[in-house]
Amino acid sequence: MGDTGTREGPILLKTVVLVGMMGAGKTAVGRTIAASLDVPFRDSDAEIEQAADRSIAEIFARDGEPFFRRKESQVIGRLLEAEPSILSTGGGAFLSAENRAMISARGVSVWLDAELDLLWARVRHRETRPLLRTADPRGTLAALYRDRVPVYALADITVKSEPNLSLDKMAARVTQALLAHRPDVLKERA
Repeated sequence: MGDTGTREGPILLKTVVLVGMMGAGKTAVGRTIAASLDVPFRDSDAEIEQAADRSIAEIFARDGEPFFRRKESQVIGRLLEAEPSILSTGGGAFLSAENRAMISARGVSVWLDAELDLLWARVRHRETRPLLRTADPRGTLAALYRDRVPVYALADITVKSEPNLSLDKMAARVTQALLAHRPDVLKERA
C-alpha cells in the first residue's frame, strides 16, 4: 500500500465482506476490488487453512463442519478488527446469525448473486469443495442454493453476477453500489 497522500480514488472506511455461494467469484472479484482501491485483500478460508496448517477439506474430514464453523467465526471476527479491507468468506459463513451481526456491526456485507447454472459451470470440475463430495454434486449444489439464497438476501448490498462480466466490470459494479448506498463504508476522495 502506498502513501495515503498520493492515492487516488475512493477511500475505504470499513471492511467489505463478500458473501455468496461457492463459485460466485468472491475471491477473484475481491482481489480485483482490493487492487483497485489499494487496500488489503483477505480470505477467511485461506486464513483458516493457514492457522490449521491443513485444507478446508481436511478440516471438514478430520474435525467436522461444526468445528470449522466455530473457527470461521473467530477468524472473521479477527479480520473485521483489522484495518479496512476486502474480505472474501466461505459460502456458509453468512448463514450464521452471529457472523451476520458481527459483519453488520463492523463492516458491510455484499452478496455476489450468481444464478445456479453459472455457479455449477464454475465449480463442477473443482475437487476443493468438501460440501460437493456427494453422489450428486449438482443436486447438492442446487439444494445448498435453495437453502442459502434467502439468507444471502439479508446482505446489506446485492450485486448481480453475470456470466459475461469481466472481473474488472464486476468489481466496478460492487464499487459503484458501495459508493451509491454506503458512503460510511466507501467514499469519494475530497
